[in-house]
Amino acid sequence: MQTADEVIEWIHSLLPFGIKPGLKRMEWLLQRLDHPERELAVVHIGGTNGKGSTVSFMRHVLEKAQYKVGTFTSPYLECFEERVSVNGQPIAGGDLVTCANKLRPLVDELAETELGSPTEFEVITALAFDYFARIAKPDLVLLEVGLGGRLDSTNVVTPLLSIITSIGYDHMHILGDSLADITYEKAGIIKNGRPVISGVSQPEAQAIIKRTAEERQSEYEQLGSTFTQDLLSVKEEEQSFLFQRKNGKSLQVTIQMAGAHQRSNAAVALAALQKLHEQFDYSISEQALKEGLAQAKWNGRFERLSDHPLVIVDGAHNKEGFESLAETLKQHYPQKRYKLLLAATKEKDMKSLLTPFAGLDAAFTFTSFDFFRAAAAKALYEQAEVTAKRYDEKWQRAVADEVRQLEADELLLICGSLYFVSAVRAAWKETGFPAGEGSL
Repeated sequence: MQTADEVIEWIHSLLPFGIKPGLKRMEWLLQRLDHPERELAVVHIGGTNGKGSTVSFMRHVLEKAQYKVGTFTSPYLECFEERVSVNGQPIAGGDLVTCANKLRPLVDELAETELGSPTEFEVITALAFDYFARIAKPDLVLLEVGLGGRLDSTNVVTPLLSIITSIGYDHMHILGDSLADITYEKAGIIKNGRPVISGVSQPEAQAIIKRTAEERQSEYEQLGSTFTQDLLSVKEEEQSFLFQRKNGKSLQVTIQMAGAHQRSNAAVALAALQKLHEQFDYSISEQALKEGLAQAKWNGRFERLSDHPLVIVDGAHNKEGFESLAETLKQHYPQKRYKLLLAATKEKDMKSLLTPFAGLDAAFTFTSFDFFRAAAAKALYEQAEVTAKRYDEKWQRAVADEVRQLEADELLLICGSLYFVSAVRAAWKETGFPAGEGSL
């Protein structure tokens, strides 16, 4: 392989191998690569929602503190390479080619063993470890769990500390139907003697995380218990809050990300950063904390594409995400009428997802997009138990129509899938303001 495009095509060719929970294939690959993961200082970040935002908050603060920060995140919004980044800069094409050519013969060899071929995500994870350890050499890697935790391909590291941002009902066909089952899988990233920071809200889930931490002799910090966040003010998407950690000095901070869930993510990030400072000698000043949090953004999360008319995209795609989305709209735009344009993957239940919007002044348009797991617009329309609804299978036309018809007192929210939001953002950036049906 000589180009980044060839590498990406090869990696995507592994998609048919699907999701295969388990660590044996990763351990095999990493042994053959001489264990790059052991050369890295890592913060391991799991949870149903909030992983990417927490990574962004931490990265911006650590950069302000003059650290070189690697990030491993998914899915991507603009380009594949952004999944493996250093200080926000995606892996360069040449480095991607170098790492992939080292990995490909190992992948082919592994496929011939009884373990079978590694999955797409396992290959990307192994490539990221090799790149960070042997080429980029960051001071710290913020490593986002792909799915679950216990059997996720990232769970081969011994991190400085672990973070569990939230627990919700997502990927239940893999992680289990109950909150307890899902929490057990997420808590699998807690390592012996390494601290864990939790933003989880449900008492049942908190109890499981606490018990796991005690079994592994891991210090446990919990939002709402050992540290808190209290809203001070709101201005459009900007919000200020007071962060207080037990036996610590209170800190007043401002963030650009909207919603109570983002205050929680920022508070979890703050607790983790203070732990890095106290136990692992990372030099992080109060000024770096404040400036980094104030500048942090995470594309595709309540992101404004346009002010006039007001168009926002959000990657909410599960029950808890839609609950946060409804609360965020009420908190930041209480005077607006809401128009929602939604697309989703086939396993989603639109009846359940839209429950938080039942009491709001909202109209719904359902659409579909070019993705192998995308649901048909008509199927979503028929699922949804709302009165003001319509559907259009062609998302480009649906976006253009909704934007063109938007009144001054209305807000258009495009949501339902990060893959869908990625497609909308790319088209918007390429063509600018959509004036009509053919403009996207």
